[in-house]
Amino acid sequence: MSAMLETPELPAVFDGVKLAAVAAVLYVIVRCLNLKSPTAPPELIYQDSALARFLLKSCPLLTKEYIPPLIWGKSGHIQTALYGKMGRVRSPHPYGLRKYLTMSDGATATFDLFDPQSEHCIGEDVTMVICPGIANHSEKQYIRTFVDYAQKNGYRCAVLNHLGALPNIELTSPRMFTYGCTWEFGAMVNYIKKTYPQTQLVVVGFSLGGNIVCKYLGESQANQERVLCCVSVCQGYSALRAQETFMQWDQCRRFYNFLMADNMKKIILSHR
Repeated sequence: MSAMLETPELPAVFDGVKLAAVAAVLYVIVRCLNLKSPTAPPELIYQDSALARFLLKSCPLLTKEYIPPLIWGKSGHIQTALYGKMGRVRSPHPYGLRKYLTMSDGATATFDLFDPQSEHCIGEDVTMVICPGIANHSEKQYIRTFVDYAQKNGYRCAVLNHLGALPNIELTSPRMFTYGCTWEFGAMVNYIKKTYPQTQLVVVGFSLGGNIVCKYLGESQANQERVLCCVSVCQGYSALRAQETFMQWDQCRRFYNFLMADNMKKIILSHR
């Protein structure tokens, strides 16, 4: 009697495992890239005023649906990582004049001044006074890109370099920038007002810079003179209330907190 050998159906099992692995990988990719997240026009919160209506009329992009870059465009984490490591492709490099201001405590504040490259659309002299984000300065790529675009549209730009942030500028007093000090920004604005008595100001702050410019404008009524408007981009509202949020793992917040703290540590140690 001949015995018939039955071969186990291992290939079918392996195929099932492979399909499950592929499905799991695809699921992770879809979740990480937020590919299922629908696109929609931004939600606008504003007071019905002449200025708001003018801005909406002048910037129709604000009411249009945002179409992100294909595949990775819906993930803020991946965009942040790519931009942080690779930067922009062919990033512009506007050339400005660096100004040095001596503060009352001996600190040396610096800012870069960029002249407009064309006439403003309304023929006025308008200067953007710009405060970058935490530990940033005029040489950062996002600042350079913004300044280049503003110059081409007829704006003079003055960009504050946070005290201690530039690697080639030594500290001349025992302090560096803080999260609420407006001294250096105020000194830059006063210089612009004195040097260009006819200019009007557009105040711009990115991230931490948004906190600083809003605080500066609220400190004194005189600080608001000749200011057309203030633009706060991605501003954080309360560092104290956000401390607990920084320690959460959700949305990689704790990881970002580590990166920011590590960057601050490097800046401090560079001035030993």
